[in-house]
Amino acid sequence: MQVLHLEDSFAVVDKPAGLMVHDSRLARGETDFAADRLRAQFGRPVHLVHRLDRATSGCLLLAFDRDTASALGRSLMAGEVDKAYLAVCRGWPAEAEFIVDHPLDGGPGKPQKKPAVTRFERLAMTELPIPSAGFETSRYTLLRAWPQTGRFRQIRRHLKHLSHHLIGDTSHGDGRHNRSFRLLGIHRMLLHAERLAFPHPRDPTRRVEVVAPPDAEFARALAFFER
Repeated sequence: MQVLHLEDSFAVVDKPAGLMVHDSRLARGETDFAADRLRAQFGRPVHLVHRLDRATSGCLLLAFDRDTASALGRSLMAGEVDKAYLAVCRGWPAEAEFIVDHPLDGGPGKPQKKPAVTRFERLAMTELPIPSAGFETSRYTLLRAWPQTGRFRQIRRHLKHLSHHLIGDTSHGDGRHNRSFRLLGIHRMLLHAERLAFPHPRDPTRRVEVVAPPDAEFARALAFFER
């Protein structure tokens, strides 16, 4: 995997879309995991500080020892880690900036709902000649999202809550629009962990900031917003 930032005790890598981070009850027979690849790549133990959905690409933070993993984990729990995502959704949200404050459960087997907050910003809007729901065209928006909490599939489910479904999301999205993008040659879910910023685990007065460029397939989707 591409290494975006590397130090003796931690690293940030660019996880590709379609790769599960680690084995879990959602793996369903999968045998290829980012955690295993990274242990082989670095030749040392790896502690994942956070997770990304299989279909999400971008910045993934990991530590090489338990003390560093604990320090980074504490920063994450304290809200000191800024995570910014790029997302493409159906429709045009009415406001340029908005917050979704909508509790979410913890996923399969975890029915208890907990607070979940995501901040969104509209970056660009486009209208494509794709018939949908009786209209001759379809509208899409490029968003930047900052999850303030870390719930299961939070950004995807918050966009569904707004009826601005994430493109390519086969679990919470809109199948008609997903099929339209597949016909355009875009087969991945359009959610990318673009930026990660956090206090340095050895020196909290320093701040580390890492950016992951979108992959080629995501870049094809971004081109629709440059028209």
